[in-house]
Amino acid sequence: MVQSEQKRKAAASVTLLQHIQCETPGIISDCLQAADIDMRFVRTFDKNPIPSNLDAQAGLIVMGGPMSVYDQAQFPFLPDEQRLIEKALKDDKPVLGVCLGAQLLAATLGAEVKSGAQKEIGWHPVTLTGSAATDSLWKELPERFTAYHWHGDVFDLPQGAVSLASSEITPCQGFRFGGHAYGFLFHMEVTEKIIKNMVAEFQDELEEQRITAGSIIQKTRDYLSELQTIGGKVFRRWVKSLKPV
Repeated sequence: MVQSEQKRKAAASVTLLQHIQCETPGIISDCLQAADIDMRFVRTFDKNPIPSNLDAQAGLIVMGGPMSVYDQAQFPFLPDEQRLIEKALKDDKPVLGVCLGAQLLAATLGAEVKSGAQKEIGWHPVTLTGSAATDSLWKELPERFTAYHWHGDVFDLPQGAVSLASSEITPCQGFRFGGHAYGFLFHMEVTEKIIKNMVAEFQDELEEQRITAGSIIQKTRDYLSELQTIGGKVFRRWVKSLKPV
């Protein structure tokens, strides 16, 4: 009992910012649980306040969402999130940004986030850069694979960051800043349930883009397994950078 209690107290914990119910951490949760790392959820859709710092938290994960970085008047928690990201970077704590989270990380680092020429939704190829071959998260992984996307905003590579991935219409799909702050515009965390929930939640956007939910679900059967294999390796490697505080 004493050993179990000591282990529980020694386990690291991360703060996870979630912006909409359907965009959960997916397989990121599995990787954290396998490493005995807890998650402290901050759900903005439930009006949870953004903490001012990470305190004893080992790192920060910022998930996706339908809002834009520049929608701060409508979503006043966004500047608070950027301040928390900035604090995490200053304290040299690992940061992982997914989609909107990557945009917030990029904006915090001084990059402009803006509406792209067209939305990138569904399954589209991603190509790794040469720098990815020596990156601690991406080394020895396929140079090209098909990833799941759902974004309309894009950003330039932040100054001082390392480009890791691109797609045909989006030059900056992934980057690293410093040793363990990463932003990925594409989604590797998804499960079949998450994808089904997203196509249901954002049906109006699909109709606007003349994309059918059925086509996304069909391609999910073709590409999800490989994406989860790649994402699982990437997330497990990032999790190893988390240290108990």
